[in-house]
Amino acid sequence: MSKRFRNATEEPRAVRLALIALAVLGLGVLIFAPLAVVFAEALAKGWAAALDALTQPDALAAIRLTLLIAAISVPATAVFGLAAAWLITKFDFRGKAFLITLIDLPFSVSPVVAGLCFVLAFGANTAVGGWLVAQGWPIVFALPGIVLATMFVTFPFVARELIPVMIEQGRAEEEAALTLGASGWRVFLTVTLPNIRWALLYGVLLCNARAMGEFGAVAVVSGKIRGQTVTMPLGIEMLYNEYLSVAAFSLAALLATLGLVTLLVKTALELRYADQLAATHRH
Repeated sequence: MSKRFRNATEEPRAVRLALIALAVLGLGVLIFAPLAVVFAEALAKGWAAALDALTQPDALAAIRLTLLIAAISVPATAVFGLAAAWLITKFDFRGKAFLITLIDLPFSVSPVVAGLCFVLAFGANTAVGGWLVAQGWPIVFALPGIVLATMFVTFPFVARELIPVMIEQGRAEEEAALTLGASGWRVFLTVTLPNIRWALLYGVLLCNARAMGEFGAVAVVSGKIRGQTVTMPLGIEMLYNEYLSVAAFSLAALLATLGLVTLLVKTALELRYADQLAATHRH
């Protein structure tokens, strides 16, 4: 009976090899081939031309703006996501399911629609937006609008990574610390945060990758003002439409490199987090 069960559930070697070959082929066509084309086109006229394209004022402005947006939106999103995960996992209240649905909303709404909503809410033709423009604090077609749009599309990543981890860990350790007289902040810093640090870093990395690569929502709220509101993804599109292939692909290669670095760090964190879980289960 045992032998028949194993034979019925183990695929033949040929089937396994075929599936592996299909997976590798899919990865090659969908991921590795486009990346190879991007780097090949960027270096089509040599390293000097690629570096010269990246040092142009508009390219440097796009790089600085992209990094600035990530530096602002990622920590803010991490704080909001951590607060949301804490509220959902540590307290019982009416409307919890609705709150979880709201957190998942950016996954189901098109980024273009989200950007349009910000324009309709804070545009210069609206009451709020007009007042802010009059005070010298424009939202749309300025840095604040880009940051808001980026935060909207990246908000679920941190919360969605933390919620399952915090649910699995439960409340016993925090309640024990509170019983022993620890303050709320001390419980968070010494009990909760060490238990969720790898999941938090993993969510922050995913959030950072999305923040740097976001196109749809940012394209709507930015106005694509050269040197001011053009991020790296927008700059790539604009350069490519102007038939500046080397410049476009050089900027794309830099953005892809940042994404690959994020992927490597993410993989390292996954391995570290898996080791931590295994050690926890052993104990």
